[in-house]
Amino acid sequence: MMIRQADAAHRLLALHRAPAGFILPNAWDAGSAAILAAAGFPAIATTSAGIAFSLGKPDYGVANRGLAVTREEMIARIAQVVAASPVPVTADLEAGFGDDPETVAETIRLAIAAGAAGGNIEDVGADPDALIDEGLAVERIAAARAAGGEAFVLNARTDAAMMPEAGGLAEAIARGNRYLAAGADCVFVPGVGDLASARTLVAELNGPLNLVAGLTPMEGGLRALLDAGVQRISVGGSIARAALGLVRRAAEELKREGTFTYAQGQIPQGELNALFAASLSGGTPARR
Repeated sequence: MMIRQADAAHRLLALHRAPAGFILPNAWDAGSAAILAAAGFPAIATTSAGIAFSLGKPDYGVANRGLAVTREEMIARIAQVVAASPVPVTADLEAGFGDDPETVAETIRLAIAAGAAGGNIEDVGADPDALIDEGLAVERIAAARAAGGEAFVLNARTDAAMMPEAGGLAEAIARGNRYLAAGADCVFVPGVGDLASARTLVAELNGPLNLVAGLTPMEGGLRALLDAGVQRISVGGSIARAALGLVRRAAEELKREGTFTYAQGQIPQGELNALFAASLSGGTPARR
C-alpha cells in the first residue's frame, strides 16, 4: 500500500540517522519495485539507467538530448514505482533536468507530487566530463532543499571522486560538506569502493555517506562498508542491467541452440500473480 509522502520521508530520514546503515536496492518499474519491497528492504530507490533502458533509451551523458529520458517520462515512472511500493521511495533525479536552480527546484516539487520521499541531485550537467561550477552546484542544492521542505530526503551526488583531474576524493569531501551545509541530508559519492577511501569519507564528511555498488568492485563486500560507517549503499542500475543481460542470453540461446534453460531461474507465474495482487491491494505476501 502506498504510504503518505510526508510519512515516507520521515521514515527514510530515520534510516539515515540510525546507528546502522542500510542497503537500498534500485527499481525501474512497478514490478521490480514490488519484488524488491517484498524482499523486506526498508526503502527502495529508482534508477535512471534502468528506467531509460526500459524505455529503450540511453542513459547518462547522452549527446543528443532528443534521445534522453524527459523529465515527464521520469516523473511518470517514479509515480508508478511509488504506487507499487509499501516502503519509502527515493528517486534518481539525475542533475535535476536543468542547470539553473529554479529548474532543479521544480523537479523536486514534481517528484514530491509523484510521492517520492527523497531524491538525488548530481553535480554533473550537460557535459558529463566536467563538474558544474561549485558555487552554482551549491545554489542548486539550496534550491532543492527549499523546494523539498522538511518532508524530503535530499541526497547530493558529487562525481568528483571519479574525476582525478577535478580534485578526486579531496574535492568530493569539500563539495560534499558544502552541499550538506546548503541543506543536503546525505552525500552520494559514486566511484568509491575501497575501504580506505570509504573510511576517509566517513571521517571527513559532516553527514551520512551513500556509496553505490555495481560501478566499481566493493572491497570486503557491502557489509564491510556498512561496518566502516557508510550509511547507505545503493546498487544503481546493476539489477536492471543484470535483468537485461538475462534477456540477451535468452535470445542468444533461443536463436543458436533452440533451448530454454534460461527459464530455470524464473519466478513461477502463480507467485508473481500473488505478489502483484497483494501489492495492488495493500499487502505483501510472504516470500516462498
